[in-house]
Amino acid sequence: MREMAVAPVVTDVERGLAEVVWHNAERDPDQTQFVRPDPDPRSWPARRSGRGATTVSCRQFRDDVQAVARGLVATGVQPGDRVALMSRTRYEWTLVDYALWSVGAVTVPVYDTSSADQLAWILSDSGAVACVVETAGHAAMLDGLRDSLPALAHAWQIDAGDLIRLAGAGRAVDVGQVEARRRRVSAGDIATIVYTSGTTGRPKGCVLTHGNIALDVGNATAILPEVFHPAASTVLFLPLAHAFARMIQVGVVRTRATMVHSADIGGVLDQLRRYRPTFVLAVPRVFEKIYDRARRKAADEHRGWLFAVADRVAVRYSRALDTRGGPGTVLRLAHLVCDVLAYRKLRAALGGRCRVAIVGGAPLAQRLAHFLRGAGLTVLEGYGLTETSPALTANTPAAMRIGTVGRPLPGVEIAIAEDGEILARGGVVFPGYWNNAEATRETFTDGWLRTGDLGALDEDGYVRVTGRKKDIIVTASGKNIAPAPFEDQVRADPLVSQCVVIGDGRPYLVALVTIDPQAWPGWRAAHGRADASVSDLRDSPALREAVQHAVDRANRAVSRAEQIKKFRILPRDLTEADGELTPTLKVRRAVVQERYAADIDALYRDH
Repeated sequence: MREMAVAPVVTDVERGLAEVVWHNAERDPDQTQFVRPDPDPRSWPARRSGRGATTVSCRQFRDDVQAVARGLVATGVQPGDRVALMSRTRYEWTLVDYALWSVGAVTVPVYDTSSADQLAWILSDSGAVACVVETAGHAAMLDGLRDSLPALAHAWQIDAGDLIRLAGAGRAVDVGQVEARRRRVSAGDIATIVYTSGTTGRPKGCVLTHGNIALDVGNATAILPEVFHPAASTVLFLPLAHAFARMIQVGVVRTRATMVHSADIGGVLDQLRRYRPTFVLAVPRVFEKIYDRARRKAADEHRGWLFAVADRVAVRYSRALDTRGGPGTVLRLAHLVCDVLAYRKLRAALGGRCRVAIVGGAPLAQRLAHFLRGAGLTVLEGYGLTETSPALTANTPAAMRIGTVGRPLPGVEIAIAEDGEILARGGVVFPGYWNNAEATRETFTDGWLRTGDLGALDEDGYVRVTGRKKDIIVTASGKNIAPAPFEDQVRADPLVSQCVVIGDGRPYLVALVTIDPQAWPGWRAAHGRADASVSDLRDSPALREAVQHAVDRANRAVSRAEQIKKFRILPRDLTEADGELTPTLKVRRAVVQERYAADIDALYRDH
């Protein structure tokens, strides 16, 4: 096996994750820790009157956490008790999370988009004694499940003001009780059980300790001082139920940076322009959409030629940065002109101050990463799993290699098995799955965590992820093919939203393609079909020709064995609501193949 290990920077984790909240309140009480856009005082009191954002200082956050913690003690929540938290990204999510940690309880995140069946499974499997939900719809869903959840003793709805009432009940509890509970929490205690969204099967509960998360965040922030510091800020719009966003939350609190919670993903660009963060984080699909939106806007303004030129210059400039001589004089001049005419507008869409983007959840297309860096946005791609707290590797501004997910974080060991699977070891690796000893045993081999991902480790220690083991397609001729490279190439086309390659046990590869809903109105208007749906036109020669261009371009970029012979345009885009995407926008292949079996069979009908 090829291995790479990096010595840890942070090693002495003894207490729980909530301890830093009290530390921050004492060290820098007036530092702005959070910004609450248009807070609803009925959910949790806003400290400034009237509409508009309100700030939360380190001292105020400590007081808020303490108030909710006292309420939890008053209602009988004990150390080790599991409490579910189902909400969009908002201040109250973070507040409840740290309040639970401060009394030794265990947070069990639930995506706000989860179905009743998913919620019932998570509450039942975790043995949750209480559940915090956000909306009346969530509360109604929970009410319908109560009879089958005998362990569930309490339920609180954020939008109904239940957290305020909970804090009110806590006034009878002496502050010293919270203090004593907090000081008894150790690194080995369970902090959270995160149920993986998964692309197949029942979600499994990943047990993460206070030490797992503290080591991961501590070592990550130590090598990213340019990103995490008291003057830094970010707008967080990814769901906090996802381990990636949760890590950023803990990192922000640890370094006393400022976080703006943004529950409305649709309005995130307005929030970015309003709050002007210094860094952002997202899954690759978000940056793909930003790029496509910028390209469409340029075309609508009859400046498509300028965008095309600026695109090529940005990519060439970024690639030249990785060469010994760097960009030449002519390229530098061209880059300067494009910066004035194009790149500044792109950065302005992110608020104007943002220079760093942290990307995780899936691989980012290499060309897009070069474009973003060439346009003045350094993309730091990393890699990890929920089971690893979650980060294992990361690029940094000082040690960056586009096309890779960076080097192992301090305290992490990475190895590549004989079959190409990425293995991991270190203090960030979880102890196992909740109530699932068999799955835990299957996940470890000789002390190494089997990630399920395929990859490579170069001579400088940079990790490259090439695909998922379970996604490998074995054709009828025995060829082993990773579908991701082709799919990424097709998705780069502005008209395309999703591409799913099929071919397991089949004589050749085919693809299911969906049309981007944002690009569709412009395309159909340009072709004189302003009222038509994708379903109406998916077999039309014009639309098929447009998608064929994307397929041909992708076929030229991969080996002959990886090329597809046929494709089918689906009548609509894949969605999370229909169970075809995970909350982090990964395709659930099994669901798609089952739902569109007739379309797949049609692609092989003539063989």
